[in-house]
Amino acid sequence: MLGRYRRRFEIIGDILSVAEKNSVKKTRIMYVANLSHRLLEKYLREAVGLGFLAVNDDGYQITEKGKFFLEKYRDFSVKQSKIRTCLASILLINFIVERGVEW
Repeated sequence: MLGRYRRRFEIIGDILSVAEKNSVKKTRIMYVANLSHRLLEKYLREAVGLGFLAVNDDGYQITEKGKFFLEKYRDFSVKQSKIRTCLASILLINFIVERGVEW
């Protein structure tokens, strides 16, 4: 995600995606989710506190609550992408109409 900052729920979604299949260690989450150690610690505490992740002997594992959040987050991301595409089309059409550009 070069060029823009991620929102809190995007970072949590990235963390949950890493832990979706198997238990994972902090280091794996940090590298795959592209987080500094400081941010990793902050968001792991938050995800565990919200009940999205559970800590076990092998590291961190997504919970049912975390799976539900991740599913809804992914649905939201798809819808948001479609809205951005539509908005870009509308802005382009508006630009063309305002400038009197012919097709």
